[in-house]
Amino acid sequence: MTPTVLFLRNDHTATEAMLADVFTECGFDIDTFDVVSPDHEDAPAGDVAFPEPTDYDVIVPLGARWAVYDEALVNSWVGAEMDMVRRAVESGVGVLGVCFGGQLIAQALGGSVSRSPAPEVGWYNVATDDAGLVPGGRWFQWHFDRWALPPGAIEIARTPAASQAFVLGTALALQFHPELDSELLEVWLAHDRDGSAAGIGTSHHELRSETKEFTGDAAARLHILVRGFLNRVVRPQPST
Repeated sequence: MTPTVLFLRNDHTATEAMLADVFTECGFDIDTFDVVSPDHEDAPAGDVAFPEPTDYDVIVPLGARWAVYDEALVNSWVGAEMDMVRRAVESGVGVLGVCFGGQLIAQALGGSVSRSPAPEVGWYNVATDDAGLVPGGRWFQWHFDRWALPPGAIEIARTPAASQAFVLGTALALQFHPELDSELLEVWLAHDRDGSAAGIGTSHHELRSETKEFTGDAAARLHILVRGFLNRVVRPQPST
């Protein structure tokens, strides 16, 4: 039977982009689930009935513009999605969280998320302890919050400003955006109405230029990341 990955589009502007191509190349069928519709982006709290996690081999909670610890969201769909993540990990379903999705994993599994004193927007060098799972190098960032690790989590990668990746059970949480390509960047820049990028000191022109320069290498490392996640986190090799 062909394995299936479910991409949870928490924010309609944060799609799976390059992740879809890599999972397809790994033999997966792709399903998507839209959490907050465009007409609710200014008031995103609301009840959401999520799919059953055990219907999938892998679940990928994607990014979002909101704070994962926002009380109104935790009391509505974020709380429900956290429950979905916990049930997925308990059932052996792989969970790959991206930025907001990674923070959601941290919060769901006993960690915490708070405002970062040093937000990151742009391409940052990520140091890694395990290049076969989370390759080091420049990865794209657009986040204003950061997590504290859940109990039992193993941190894999970091920048000076924030933890960037950890593993716990069948979950791999990422703070950076490995999925980003130039097309997705243009969507985000079009929605950067309050000048968040410029507030970090990075112009839209600089983000476009750096993305053209670094996306090819990041795409190659994304293949390593996804295959490492599938082979070592979701389907760990038996010990000898």
